[in-house]
Amino acid sequence: MKAFIAKHIYQYRGTRIRYDSRHLLRRVGISLFIPAFFIAFVLGLWVVRILPTYPFPWHSVTFSANGWDELQRYLQAIQYMRMLYILIGSVIFAVVCLFLCKIVFFERYLFMKQRQMIATFIIDRGLFDMEMVQKEKEKMWDFSLSNQANAHKTVTKERITYFPKIYYEVTKDKLIRIRFPLDGRKYQDTFLTFAKTLEKTLYCDLDKVIDEEGFICYQFIYGISRDRLTIQDLVSKAGKLPLMKRVIWDFDKLPHMLISGGTGAGKSIFILSIIKGLLNGACQKEDMKICDPKNADLADLEGIFPSVYSQKNGILMATRLFKEEMLARSGEMKQMENYRTGNNYRALGLRPQFLIMDELASFIEMLDMRDKSEYISNLKQIVMLGRQAGFFLIVGLQRPDTEYLGGGIRDQFNFRVALGSNSEIGYRMMFGDVDKQFGFKTVKGFGYVDAGKGVISEFYSPYVNPEYDFLAEFESIA
Repeated sequence: MKAFIAKHIYQYRGTRIRYDSRHLLRRVGISLFIPAFFIAFVLGLWVVRILPTYPFPWHSVTFSANGWDELQRYLQAIQYMRMLYILIGSVIFAVVCLFLCKIVFFERYLFMKQRQMIATFIIDRGLFDMEMVQKEKEKMWDFSLSNQANAHKTVTKERITYFPKIYYEVTKDKLIRIRFPLDGRKYQDTFLTFAKTLEKTLYCDLDKVIDEEGFICYQFIYGISRDRLTIQDLVSKAGKLPLMKRVIWDFDKLPHMLISGGTGAGKSIFILSIIKGLLNGACQKEDMKICDPKNADLADLEGIFPSVYSQKNGILMATRLFKEEMLARSGEMKQMENYRTGNNYRALGLRPQFLIMDELASFIEMLDMRDKSEYISNLKQIVMLGRQAGFFLIVGLQRPDTEYLGGGIRDQFNFRVALGSNSEIGYRMMFGDVDKQFGFKTVKGFGYVDAGKGVISEFYSPYVNPEYDFLAEFESIA
């Protein structure tokens, strides 16, 4: 029934943004200020005595000399200073009420402000049609002695003939959706390229672009930093690991994660956080092979996890074994009684397996031509064939050059995170040629993510308290 109503009768798309929306905050402010002022003023007159205490017989007033004297005495007895104080107090009260309303209903204020900004945005760029209309208007007072024609004057007014049907919607989970019409008008191509400009104008982050019948819908997140999770919030379930409130690594559908970032960008802490999240639900320690050629943070997990490698031969062996186990599982899955074509590892009750590699580029630099060829071949087979069997790669490096991730390997990493400050070339290597204006914020764990939505969004890695002890936490997990 709901689908029938939406298709044939009415479909809610949000609040319509009109030409008058350019003064939305002013109109709302005046509509709140005036009642607050009059309430305060009336209460002030009721509490503070301003008029004279003696009765004045208005019904018997005659404008004689005595009557005028009586009226003058009455006007002189009014407490004008008190009335002035009440007026000033009423204005202050109304202003304070407006300020408190802005604080209490800040989200509504913010959404109204954004609607006003969009209306101003459209009007300033002239993305609407207007014509001049001339009307004859009768003069109210005409003292001329000429013919009747002079009793009329011509008035020229502006009339809007077309203003685009733009809708502004806030969903239940505080996503902002702005719909622009695809009506074939001359402004349509402009509306199709608004995403990057609106991001900066509204201080939002583009989450998704939705194609609808007759509309292009841009979905934004305001204050995306508020979506940041903590290390305690990371729990993997049903092939998914939430990394932010609205950023979820669905490794069953988006296999293999690529993490880039320079020294001090927080790659190692982020990888440790992912390991902690995977252990909370999806995996056990024996399901992970951890490689750290720099013998740094991940190498400290040796003795806690059964498969931790920091030497060249150990890493080569771990990668080869991971590939062989993947191929062996692929064959075993087809022999299971409950196997059906298209079933993946989870449908058969198997756990995912992860090969975690930090500083991949540094490791490849250590290898000779023979070992490098074999190693890259193993990686290629894993990224190509690992999804259905449940074998996944998590790779960290400073920059994903094709020298290290060539042969189509880089394209198979479906979930990508760039932490810290990267160069334009680095972002292009990570995300390709995208219409995104990258910036940098001095927040530990800040970066950008491609989460399979078709757009690049701001990203904040899970917050880890400086006093948090990963080693003690991992040791406590059986």
